[in-house]
Amino acid sequence: MTGRRPGASRPVLVIGFVGVTVAAIGAFQPDDSVIYVEEPDVVRKRRVHEQIEGVAFVRGLIEWEYHLAGKADEFFNAHPDLDPAAVVPAIEYATPFAARLAERYGLPGAGLGAAQILRDKALLRRVSAAVGIANPVSVPVRGPDDVLAFLRGRSGPVVLKPANRQASVGTQVIRDASEVERAWANCLVQDEDVFVPDRPMELSMLAEQHVEGPEFSVEMLVRDGAALFVNVTGKQLFPGPHPVELAHTVPADIPVDLARLLGARTERLVEAVGFRDGIVHCEWIVSAGIPYLVECAGRLPGGGILDTIQLAYPVELLRSYYAVLKGEELPGELPRRAKGGAAVRFIAAAAGRVVAVRGVGAARQAEGVFLAAVTVEPGQTVGEVRHSWHRAGIVMATADSSTEALRRAEAAAGMVRIDIEGEA
Repeated sequence: MTGRRPGASRPVLVIGFVGVTVAAIGAFQPDDSVIYVEEPDVVRKRRVHEQIEGVAFVRGLIEWEYHLAGKADEFFNAHPDLDPAAVVPAIEYATPFAARLAERYGLPGAGLGAAQILRDKALLRRVSAAVGIANPVSVPVRGPDDVLAFLRGRSGPVVLKPANRQASVGTQVIRDASEVERAWANCLVQDEDVFVPDRPMELSMLAEQHVEGPEFSVEMLVRDGAALFVNVTGKQLFPGPHPVELAHTVPADIPVDLARLLGARTERLVEAVGFRDGIVHCEWIVSAGIPYLVECAGRLPGGGILDTIQLAYPVELLRSYYAVLKGEELPGELPRRAKGGAAVRFIAAAAGRVVAVRGVGAARQAEGVFLAAVTVEPGQTVGEVRHSWHRAGIVMATADSSTEALRRAEAAAGMVRIDIEGEA
């Protein structure tokens, strides 16, 4: 049963199932208080019913094709008496649906207009540039000829990327004209497997100037368009043509002035798109002292960033996020500065068939480590790391500083060995 029962609390609707957050949500959500909404194909492929079986806070699961236009209004009309306490977008593709559904139920949310802008990288570039935010030169492309023409008009490499995907899916740096045909073919492979419905998604590609410089993200909790909490995360990428994140450090080890500048640019972006309530996760590249916008998502950050923020400050950021979307008071005062540091280091495997995984236990016992996990197993075939779903494992660590936390995470990650068939 998923409806509002007499005497029951108003449910929280969580749009999109994220298994790694179940324990964290259970720490503050009461029993029988959350209804998940997920795409039928994803429910089947990820066996979501099995994952939520016996979870105390889960009231139910509604299977709904929320990726499609108009589905939020259809949901509202199909469930007029549900009376939710909040609508929470848990993944990137859920943000427009959640924003519109919150509007229909009269609840806090990003606002449909803001969510639609953030979901479309081409549109986001135009809107943010209009308020003076620096953006890479960017053009829509429909084939290799368009990419080649853009590359020949640049003095350096370009980035080919989808305008409407997540997790670096289908993104590649192109440095020479001879790479264009193959890069286009590679970027059209945007299969996110169990994380998306089986029906095809619209193809929308951009070619952009490649901006050189250190990368950061800003995580900002927003209520009524005003910032309540701001963190800057430092980023490292795997080497090679696919810009997939290798490591995160919280807070970023940068001068205070740069951290303030990145926060201010993110606040300007929030105002520019009209974002009202929730969390934004905005990515930036700093070149010659100027922050260039990469992209911005109107939802919680992934890749372990939420966990590292909560540990480094410390702060109940997830609980505070839910409180904002419920229109409730925050669970406590939000800190302005971190008291320590935390870091994430991802693990990659060489391409091939996995024959053994070693060292995970040792990594878990290493100094400062609070999580070490590998997602591949013997017998599984893995390919090169082209997007975030291709990473083979993760290590998280804490310390008195983010620099030391990263050193600890790297040391623990180095203990893990993923043996590939035929490797010397």
